[in-house]
Amino acid sequence: MSAAEFLGTAPRLSAFATPLLTIDASATAHNVDLMAKWLASRGLEIAPHGKTTMAPQLWRQLLDAGAWGITLATGWQVQLARSFGIRRILLANELIDPVALRWLGKELADPAFDFACWVDSVEAVELMRTGLVGAARPVDVIVELGSARTGARTVQAALAVAAAVEAAPELRLAGVGGYEGSIGHDRSPAVIEAIQRYLADIVSVHDAIHWGQKPLVTAGGSAYFELVAEGLAPLAGSATVVVRSGAYQIHDEGFYAGITPLAGFRCAMHGWARVVSTPEQGLAILDGGKRDFPYDEGMPSTEFGPIEKLNDQHAYLRGGGVDVGQVLRLGLSHPCTAFDKWRIIPVVDDADADDPAVVDLIQTYF
Repeated sequence: MSAAEFLGTAPRLSAFATPLLTIDASATAHNVDLMAKWLASRGLEIAPHGKTTMAPQLWRQLLDAGAWGITLATGWQVQLARSFGIRRILLANELIDPVALRWLGKELADPAFDFACWVDSVEAVELMRTGLVGAARPVDVIVELGSARTGARTVQAALAVAAAVEAAPELRLAGVGGYEGSIGHDRSPAVIEAIQRYLADIVSVHDAIHWGQKPLVTAGGSAYFELVAEGLAPLAGSATVVVRSGAYQIHDEGFYAGITPLAGFRCAMHGWARVVSTPEQGLAILDGGKRDFPYDEGMPSTEFGPIEKLNDQHAYLRGGGVDVGQVLRLGLSHPCTAFDKWRIIPVVDDADADDPAVVDLIQTYF
């Protein structure tokens, strides 16, 4: 059957085998609405990071809710987004691959395509110039100020990159930005202070450049976006300030649940696994593992306790209280490494129902 034909049968979650990942439709709608209201109250734009889900259907939900654009991480992800008609894309990465640059140069013949990517060195500027010979129009670039990952390491270095961009006819200096999430992994005072200093440096780079047009200033992952809102607030009138949080649409019951600055998000992803063995007292083995569920930012959890460890296709639950054949709902951490394990993900109307109705099927493109 086609997806539409299958959905026409009014399937329930019990129609699916385990292991399984599902998306809760009511939770994603709630999360997207909550974030849209938060942004609107602060005069901010958002280009959610699409690599979180790599699901154009979910990108469309974000755009329909008012997202300024979609952020992506690689050249091939940009190509995919273009094949689905996405018109405004931020590539939060350096783009120096000659194959990708040749494709981009031709794609820019579409005047409706709004694209910008990062650049963090004079060497990258020169490689872009070489790869963009014959491009339909100059490529907008964002000078990236960095800290722990890519990005010019000082304000002075970033300004030198900006000067090189302004001297390159193949490029157009469109803004300044970066990513604060690599500075830390918690909300300790030291991490908060480091992020605030970093954001102040982004403002300094912006202020030191004479802009010929309204620039774009961008930062903001899913963990510290309120600090970005505060730190970049002085630029709200002179620049378009864009945050790039991507995980809020799905949220989780682990890392992001513990660090998000905005209360009220609901976890929209759940794992489902079946108890296949209780080989000894207090140990249950489930039929889902590393191939099925994320584990890099915390192990899955159940109402009977946390999963102790994962193999490729098995999970270990200690404590007892479950029976062979019983299906358990798993709380998961980190949507960015959940979606890449599934090609098609059922969407349920309410994950808390006894046997949720499946109302859609989401296809991923990893």
